[in-house]
Amino acid sequence: MGYVIRTAALFLMLTLIFVAIGSVLGYFLFDGSTESMILVMIVFMIMAVAINMFAFFFSKSIVLRAHRVKIIERNDNPRLYNIVEGIARNSGMPMPQVGITNNPTPNAFATGRGPKNAAVVATTGLLNLLDDSELKGVMAHEMAHVRNRDVLIMSVAASIAGAISILARFTLFSSFRSRDTGALIVMFIAYLTIPIAAMLVQLSISRGREYKADETGAKMVNDPMSLARALDKLENGNVMNPMMNENPSSAHMWIANPFGKRKKGGASMFSTHPPIEERIRRLNKMAGKL
Repeated sequence: MGYVIRTAALFLMLTLIFVAIGSVLGYFLFDGSTESMILVMIVFMIMAVAINMFAFFFSKSIVLRAHRVKIIERNDNPRLYNIVEGIARNSGMPMPQVGITNNPTPNAFATGRGPKNAAVVATTGLLNLLDDSELKGVMAHEMAHVRNRDVLIMSVAASIAGAISILARFTLFSSFRSRDTGALIVMFIAYLTIPIAAMLVQLSISRGREYKADETGAKMVNDPMSLARALDKLENGNVMNPMMNENPSSAHMWIANPFGKRKKGGASMFSTHPPIEERIRRLNKMAGKL
């Protein structure tokens, strides 16, 4: 039930942001009348609802296509397919689609609306870097996102962040049409703050869910240390070979920061991923209890 509330909250947040910006644009770009404001607000509300519906039903296919993922069968890559199949069988979960994307950066993600409509994806860099036990730990982490219903939240958050970024550019472009100093100031402030709202949307669902997926995935395979070793390799692998063309609005979907940037101190608070060192520490502690 919690994932339904979180998804609804994200949808509501997007709608409110669009309506608020629509009211500002309606006031400053037109005659400032109540009718103009209401009309533009209605248009932006319709846009928000359309984006919400599109994100809900098509986010999986959009994400897979954007990352050039090839959905495989057992014969295409028996190693990866059998590992995912074993995790699904032992944890009582439906078998997800298994995908590979040709990318040298070692990483993985999951997408879909839920356990019956999910896909787990590994990069070629991940398959080349990890041994079987470590690969099993990573794929269990991604399956945990599916079990915990994080995949819909992550996909929706990526869509919302992208939509908000587009809205920010539209707001800046619209400000050039106004000669009113107050309008320019308000819309410039909106241009600066809307991307921050997108970042907060991502951060609100990214950091906590990674800790939870680590824990759930480790329990699914009864081996926290395999994931801990994998995370250590992924940290170094993504620093040495970061993704060059990844969209920042979908960075939170990967198991490790695809840009390879290590943020220290206060700056780490604004990372879409919690510190790898802390994730490994928690897994080590979990292994000690087991």
